[in-house]
Amino acid sequence: MNSYKIEAGTAQHIGNRPQQNDRAAVFSGSRAPGYMLAVLADGVTGGAAASEQVLHTAKLLFDEFKPGDAPSVERLSGLLREIVHETHLVIKLNAVATGTEQHCTFAALIVTPAGQAVWAHVGDSRVYRFQKAECKMRTGDAGYIDYLMETDRLPAEAARNHRHSKLLVNVLGNSRKEPFVAIGSHEALKAGDIFLLCTDGLWHFFTDAELGAVLAKNSPRQASEMLINKAGERAQGKGGNCTMAIVKLVAPPKEAPNYKVQKMGRAV
Repeated sequence: MNSYKIEAGTAQHIGNRPQQNDRAAVFSGSRAPGYMLAVLADGVTGGAAASEQVLHTAKLLFDEFKPGDAPSVERLSGLLREIVHETHLVIKLNAVATGTEQHCTFAALIVTPAGQAVWAHVGDSRVYRFQKAECKMRTGDAGYIDYLMETDRLPAEAARNHRHSKLLVNVLGNSRKEPFVAIGSHEALKAGDIFLLCTDGLWHFFTDAELGAVLAKNSPRQASEMLINKAGERAQGKGGNCTMAIVKLVAPPKEAPNYKVQKMGRAV
């Protein structure tokens, strides 16, 4: 039995943009009791349609997932890759039908009843893991840069500048290149582990230490309100969409003693 309970939630703010193109959700699996999927997407071009498709596909495939006995990290990673590639295909087909190319980032996290966490990301939306207030991991572009240097034979500087190239940008829906999915995992989850999935409208304004301090001391709802408000202040009227999903593992409440109620005798 796990020595923690899960507190989770999502939050978003439009920032200083004309519309909200980000989406985030937390799902339980219809055929996977005790499993949880958090997913987030940032619509880069074409509005919110691509982000909406991420959530739709993620829920559909997660509801179909049957874990069996103790699925491996590889199998859970395969589910996240399947969500990415199925969504990527649908977004490209929609672009052909509408004549408008749609792009979005992707970040997702699976937490299992066996104390496993597996995450994936595409693009510049991030996944963080904290142990209490200390940042133990955050996703980045290093894996994709190495991939470009190895598969496309690009020099290091050209690979680092991939966001400036329509050919090389790593997003879902790019008709010129398949998305590169970076995968990570952690075993033996325990109370004090905290995961944050967020778009660049949030992480751009905070250090790892600041994020960890707020998440460790507050509930997901309280933390999201504080972070959104502070991001708005620091953006100084130039902030983008700000979206996050927070998954916090906390110690369960202590059981109350099993008192017996007895009738008191009358005092004489």
